[in-house]
Amino acid sequence: MQNKGLIKLFALLFGLVSIYQLSYTFITNKVEKEAEVFAASRISEAEDDYISKREVLEASYLDSIGNNTILGYTNYDEAKKKELNKGLDLKGGINVTLQISVKDILKGLANNTKNPVFNKALADADAASKNSDDTYLNLFFEAFDEIKGETKLANPSIFANKGLSDEINFQMSDDEVKPIIRRKIDESVVSAFEVLRERIDGFGVTQPNIQREGNSGRILVELPGARDINRAQDLLSSTAQLEFWETYKQSNTSFSTFLIQANEKLKEIVDVDKPEPVKEESELDSLLSDVAADSLDLATQVNPLYELLIPANPGTHAMFRAAIKDTATIGSYFRMPRN
Repeated sequence: MQNKGLIKLFALLFGLVSIYQLSYTFITNKVEKEAEVFAASRISEAEDDYISKREVLEASYLDSIGNNTILGYTNYDEAKKKELNKGLDLKGGINVTLQISVKDILKGLANNTKNPVFNKALADADAASKNSDDTYLNLFFEAFDEIKGETKLANPSIFANKGLSDEINFQMSDDEVKPIIRRKIDESVVSAFEVLRERIDGFGVTQPNIQREGNSGRILVELPGARDINRAQDLLSSTAQLEFWETYKQSNTSFSTFLIQANEKLKEIVDVDKPEPVKEESELDSLLSDVAADSLDLATQVNPLYELLIPANPGTHAMFRAAIKDTATIGSYFRMPRN
């Protein structure tokens, strides 16, 4: 009897703990349904990009109530972290398999060489990959071994280049070079994997599943609850670009001087249509017409550039702004060759 009582006690405690853990899932389901109702009441299905706009509204609603106390012991943000991981089977979403281009990585490691043996091996590996389950790197090594002749992977025009000079030299054999290339390929795939993870974290999907499929260069991505396929595709496949732009402080006088000089130069080379003189019946009307024409001339011919530039609002990092309709004209001015 004592053992039965102990079993019942454990069963009761286990049930209470299970209910407590599942309560977070019930809470998130309820709040997310409220977000869906809110979004549906604010946007029509006939609108363009309906799914994207609806997701934005839902996310905005969830952000606004994320810290509100629910049932006295939690809130939505906390419950979202502790809810049951439903996955695609229970919640639906997007499932994507990405293939990392090992060929492009190899070409980058070889510094985009023109070596005919290397490029022929790549072409043969492309053809073999259509009917083989082996990794692209193995197929490349096999193709290279078949046609290499006296050429080595450590050829200065292939992998014994300046970029890999710290690890590969032209005296190394192919067997010594291959492990290094495998490691470099793996490092590139890991780097791409981490980039994808950071992007998905910014996508707003909770409990995503991201995993590598062996050494194939493929990455499996599961986004539970995601519905906007185009947005997910852009997020996962877009190429990151690091760009540097020269900027000026707002108080910088060199740029202001440049604008003044550009405006003066444009006075000489930009043709502005003059208003056709109109014959007036009276001398007074003629005088007023001349004054109006002079004012028009000052507004257009004297300052062809400054006429299109609007001083930026105080406190911003910009000096000027412009109307959208004038951007093409301003751009054409700045693209004119200097004399």
